[in-house]
Amino acid sequence: MNFYWIVSAKKIKQLMLIILVAFFTASLVFVERNQISVFSTTDGPQAFYKAEIDKKQIALTFNISWGEEQLLPILDVLDEKGIEQANFFVSASWAERYPDLVEEIHKRGHSIGSHGYRYKDYVTWEQDKVRSDLNKSTQVLEELTGERPTLLRPPNGSFNKEVLSISDRAGYSTIHWSVNSNDYQNPGVEAIVNSVVPNTEPGDVILFHASDSVKQTHQALPIIIDQLRDAGFSFTTIEELMASTETQTEEI
Repeated sequence: MNFYWIVSAKKIKQLMLIILVAFFTASLVFVERNQISVFSTTDGPQAFYKAEIDKKQIALTFNISWGEEQLLPILDVLDEKGIEQANFFVSASWAERYPDLVEEIHKRGHSIGSHGYRYKDYVTWEQDKVRSDLNKSTQVLEELTGERPTLLRPPNGSFNKEVLSISDRAGYSTIHWSVNSNDYQNPGVEAIVNSVVPNTEPGDVILFHASDSVKQTHQALPIIIDQLRDAGFSFTTIEELMASTETQTEEI
């Protein structure tokens, strides 16, 4: 009988070791899938990129920094498909040039977040310059919408610890993404659809663009929405995902 318990204990230890190795391997695969080579943490500067939830809810997000032709077709698709709320991250210098389009986004019920003022990589700037750019963006967007933005997607989606800290002190949550449509490459409608639909999971934040350089998003978007709905997904906002019971954050 004693021998039986000794053997069982050894087997349990071996099994636990196998489980730990498998868990570590799965964690590496998960990080690689999202192309963010950092470690999850609940402490320190953080960036939100998806919610770890079972419910099949996802958020559509759009970056815009120049041009006036592609936004309205995208807004029309969202209306036609009954997407009442999406997240738009706008460069404030663009917003100053096209205040009527900012008003249109706001009027249709979508959330407006900051994409900085000038479209320059924050990581390459001195901290004072980042603060100045972010403060100017806040002022412009608040004047145009009547609401202070609370979500920041830095230009190029690029950030480090310093940028995260500056964003946090300015009252922003830094937002990344977990699924990239690659629409900025204009690879064709089918390629954009295939970049999104097979790779979408519950809680994902999907990245699109609405600048004039992106020519195929308004064509791919209705197909993506229909296919994701057929797969059981519903559409919400980043704010709602962040309010979910458990979120995935990243520390740089």
